[in-house]
Amino acid sequence: MRSNTRRTAVLLDRHPLWLEAMSGLLASVGVDVVGRATDCDNAIAMLEDHHPDVFVAGIDPADAEQMKCVRDAAESFPKTRSIVVGDSNDPSAITASFAAGAAVYCMKTAKQEDLVSAVRQAFERSIYMAADAASNAGQPAESAGAKPVSHDLTRREVEILRLAAEGYSNSQLARMLWVTEQTVKFHLSNIYRKLQVANRTEASRWAQRNGLLVAEREEAVSASVA
Repeated sequence: MRSNTRRTAVLLDRHPLWLEAMSGLLASVGVDVVGRATDCDNAIAMLEDHHPDVFVAGIDPADAEQMKCVRDAAESFPKTRSIVVGDSNDPSAITASFAAGAAVYCMKTAKQEDLVSAVRQAFERSIYMAADAASNAGQPAESAGAKPVSHDLTRREVEILRLAAEGYSNSQLARMLWVTEQTVKFHLSNIYRKLQVANRTEASRWAQRNGLLVAEREEAVSASVA
């Protein structure tokens, strides 16, 4: 990510109208579109020319050729973060997109705020993994002297993980957080990917084992004392 210039993006989609709309949306969050392509070959050429911060690919994850474009982008331009905007919410499509090198997956039917969240998610790096976190991952957080491990989850993802671990459903989370149920699913998919777990049960177990629920109780006590 460039420190002294605005972030830049290259867009890919076969529909020019979508490219135009996405350009305006990215401009609203401080990202300059430096290239717009309607086919994979032109998209790769634009990535080569501009080396942008982000590559937004409106593709069909079931199309092998389009997925190859995302994979080629990830391999050839590792500093460029890829966002796949797809038509399917099938878990296999999302998994395939991440396997191809996407940093974020978002549905084309998402609302503007969800797409903005996807862009910000690609750049979100406010929490980092500690070097010794892996050695602590298997230790119960309740053991003497144990502390919550560092993680790569955003603040919103931590909030959703904690609530999910308490047993709230996706629809309940959506109402509680004033977002769409699709947004909740989007965040959960990112949580599963970052924690390398397969489902809500495994994610909840991770949260309990690694101190997130303990940390929440401590924060609540601190707030009540204050």
